Amino acid sequence: MTKAAVCHSFSSPLVVEDVTLDPPAADEVQVRIAAVAVCHSDLHLLAGDWLGPLPVIAGHEAAGIVEAVGAHVTSVKPGDRVIVSLLRSCGECLQCLHGTPNNCRGSFALDRDTRFRSADGQPIHHGINCAAFSESTVVHSSQLVVIPDALPFDRAALLGCGVITGVGAVLNTARVQVGESVAVIGAGGVGLNAVQGAVLAGAREIVALDLVPAKLDVALSFGATRVTLEPKEIRKMDYAFVTVGVPEAVAQAQQMIRPGGTIVVVGMPALKAAMSLRMFDVVWSEQRILGSRMGSTRLLLDVPRLVDLYLHGRLKLDELITERYALTEINEAIATMGRGDALRNVVVM
Repeated sequence: MTKAAVCHSFSSPLVVEDVTLDPPAADEVQVRIAAVAVCHSDLHLLAGDWLGPLPVIAGHEAAGIVEAVGAHVTSVKPGDRVIVSLLRSCGECLQCLHGTPNNCRGSFALDRDTRFRSADGQPIHHGINCAAFSESTVVHSSQLVVIPDALPFDRAALLGCGVITGVGAVLNTARVQVGESVAVIGAGGVGLNAVQGAVLAGAREIVALDLVPAKLDVALSFGATRVTLEPKEIRKMDYAFVTVGVPEAVAQAQQMIRPGGTIVVVGMPALKAAMSLRMFDVVWSEQRILGSRMGSTRLLLDVPRLVDLYLHGRLKLDELITERYALTEINEAIATMGRGDALRNVVVM
């Protein structure tokens, strides 16, 4: 038996209960979770914004230790320290073959069945491919990256989603060049990592926008050269990164970029959210709009680079953690994230 925080209703708190975990299939791995961060995508899932099945275990930004491996797994072994990400790749679909495994559309056994069961044997779904709000979970082997002993688990967990999404949007999706200008809408966890990505890219100007003044102070400490509460103060930028899942923010971004500039939509919205843009400007000014799913991340290439940057003092991870909680305190960790009081709360098992 293992303990997990289970969502039984989109209007009720999570319930920490005993569940059973079936052994991993041939291409799967069982991981004992050491730390898992609370991401806004978890809040979307738990609020029913994505219309998923219940009951479900959320959590997708995690790190832990490999407990068992399936018969066909050679990439990790029991005892390995690993990051757990929602990204998984089959290696065979068109997206994987084109070098964009973050957009993999392959078929996975965990899409058809779950390894979690309630005490009375009923299935519990894997939320966001991971179900990491649990003491142990089972994931596809491609979702794991081995990490060194020098990287603490609570910091490592952040590399499963928020950091790779923000930094990757700048370095991988947009490929910002030295000397270009960047605006970042939203100074939460993903936004601050977009700011870090712009610093790493060598952007000459990095402007952060948020509605909360305290978040702008943090953005300055992460490398923003200027901050503002007012969208109208941002104009003629090469790039505008929308790191919040708010459709109106995309329309604001269109007013911030120069002719030939680029909007990069990063923040995950509700399933049916729609945005409105001035088509004339897109055509006449040759504006571009890019979507960025998980920072266009290639886990086995990008995560080790980010680990090295952290270990050499060039990537901030410690500063992203607002508070640490026990699994039994997970509802409080979720509530403070929902109120905007935290950058990242981490549940430490």
